[in-house]
Amino acid sequence: MTNPIAERKLLFSEKGQPERKRLTIRVFAPRPAPTDSPAFHPDHEAAGCTVEFDGLPDVTFGEIFGADSLQALQLAVDVEPVLKRLSKTYDFYFPTGEAYFDE
Repeated sequence: MTNPIAERKLLFSEKGQPERKRLTIRVFAPRPAPTDSPAFHPDHEAAGCTVEFDGLPDVTFGEIFGADSLQALQLAVDVEPVLKRLSKTYDFYFPTGEAYFDE
């Protein structure tokens, strides 16, 4: 992988725990999807973006694929639904300490 093209830095804690830890979400540039994928049969326009959740234990996001590089990037940067799902286990905060989600 190369350098990320987008990053979000947050803090998180396990529900009910006071200790806050760092979380960095990284999105990497789209690249052509592998044509030998057993999961799907991409055409020549298909692309994928790697998304990384650095800091959360046992959470991997992996590769997000789209019909072309623009769709792959659009889907990859939409991390809100993932964070919302993870908020059942974790509380998220901006680096300033403010809650990430208004609940």
